[in-house]
Amino acid sequence: MRAARSLVLVTLLPVFAGCQLLSSKPVDSTAGLTRLQGELVSDSGKLIFQPCVGQQRYVVSDSATTTLVQDATDMPNTPGKLFADIRGRFVSAKSADAEGEVTVQQLYRLERNSTACKDPNFKLQTVHASGNGPAWEVQAGGKGLILEREGQPNLALPYVEEQAGDGRFSLSTEANNQRIELWVAPQRCTDSANGSVQHLVAELRVNGQVQRGCGYFGGARND
Repeated sequence: MRAARSLVLVTLLPVFAGCQLLSSKPVDSTAGLTRLQGELVSDSGKLIFQPCVGQQRYVVSDSATTTLVQDATDMPNTPGKLFADIRGRFVSAKSADAEGEVTVQQLYRLERNSTACKDPNFKLQTVHASGNGPAWEVQAGGKGLILEREGQPNLALPYVEEQAGDGRFSLSTEANNQRIELWVAPQRCTDSANGSVQHLVAELRVNGQVQRGCGYFGGARND
């Protein structure tokens, strides 16, 4: 009888273990982190981040997986403010006239752009992607996507999003006998035209013809 009870207990152990695994909650990789957009300036040998909203300034430092400080140094010195979209751990200063600190965990976008802080479309976008040769741009949001291509009429279309694993996904639609797909994947990407740094690589496929570019998440997506 003891042997039988022992066998039952051993048999049930994997079941209990499976229940524990199923009941465990996924780890939130963004816990304690904040995403903000703003301007980067150099001051007394330090890189300072000034958010689009508010007066608090933050001294920037990189985490083990980011290189924002070096990227800002290498950015082409063209006209326009140095705009950054980052997620990090922000620590405010203890006094109003002092600077806080931010350790950057994710760089979404770094570019020369004097109007990005006032972009009315950013908060509505889930994904933005663009490329060159010829120029193209996709803006996707909750109500559909807009495709702009050099020499072609703009298209406003509904779309379907499909996940492909490892952070990759696609947006696809069909219109006027055209199959249009935007594929994106999490990988550092540098725009060949303006030197901007973005956190997604992108491929636009129209009837099988491929054009490559870069992309980033808009304010309506919290990945």
